[in-house]
Amino acid sequence: MRNTLETRLGIFFALALVAAFIVLEMAGGVDFFRKGTTLHARFEDVQELKVGDPVKMAGVQIGRVDKVGLDGDRVRVTFRADPKATIKTDSVVSIKFTGLMGQNYVAVEFGSPDAPAAAPGSMLESKEQASLTDLMAKLDNVAVNIENVTKSFTGDKIDNLLGPITDFVKQNTPQLTAAIGNMKIVSDRLVEGEGTVGRLIKDDELYVSALSAVTNLEGTTAEIKLTLADARQVFQSAQGTVDSINAGQGTLGKMARDDRLYNETTDAMTNLREILQKINRGQGSVGQLVNDDSLLKNVKLSLQKLDKATEGLEDTGPLSILGTAINSLF
Repeated sequence: MRNTLETRLGIFFALALVAAFIVLEMAGGVDFFRKGTTLHARFEDVQELKVGDPVKMAGVQIGRVDKVGLDGDRVRVTFRADPKATIKTDSVVSIKFTGLMGQNYVAVEFGSPDAPAAAPGSMLESKEQASLTDLMAKLDNVAVNIENVTKSFTGDKIDNLLGPITDFVKQNTPQLTAAIGNMKIVSDRLVEGEGTVGRLIKDDELYVSALSAVTNLEGTTAEIKLTLADARQVFQSAQGTVDSINAGQGTLGKMARDDRLYNETTDAMTNLREILQKINRGQGSVGQLVNDDSLLKNVKLSLQKLDKATEGLEDTGPLSILGTAINSLF
């Protein structure tokens, strides 16, 4: 009997331990048999986060919260993450919640690929999230604003708003009816292809003409592009020529950059000016020829004599010419 009672007590105690372990595991408060990397983060508000809440990375649970406590003017959250989950030194930690009435959890971002893994006990950077209370307050303000707007369009206010419009429509009913009738006539003419706009819609010739004009415009545009390309090449060539001149290359470059050519040209112009001055003063043969009238008269007289002698030779025969030549020699 005693053995039976002890056996029952043992079974009951074992079942109680198993049940307690299961309950604590479901509550997230037991990690006795798990190893992990302990990390920390500090927040201004943990939004009802408690020990045992999950730690997730990209929606996948990688650990649980071990401790939540004050740390100066902020709250320190200590959590333990699965060693298989690589948490980087620049990973950012935030507190989020699932649904409006869901559970809070710690969200860990991946971090940059090149960053090293965070060492155990590291303090990670945190990011504050809007709390559920703040969101509910904003929703409440939106609801109040919608209610106020709805109230403003009820009763006398909506009558005051729509009353003038209704009166205007009643007073101008004939004009509005006529305008609507005219619009119908215009639309019917458009459908029938009457008028300029109607022909533009219905007549294929206008469409073909417009298409041809567009084609011609495209051709003109292409020609303009070619002209611009040619002009660009001309400008580039001109720029190259200017650069060559500035560099002293070629004849123009030497003329622009070489002082010797300038000096030689200046000397030549000086000499030419001196020669012209001498000619004007009557110096030298050319100067006398230009300025001395007697020399010119002698030249004219000699030419006249030569002309007369030529005429005399034409009147005599060959023997006389020969005799004249012999006499002139001897």
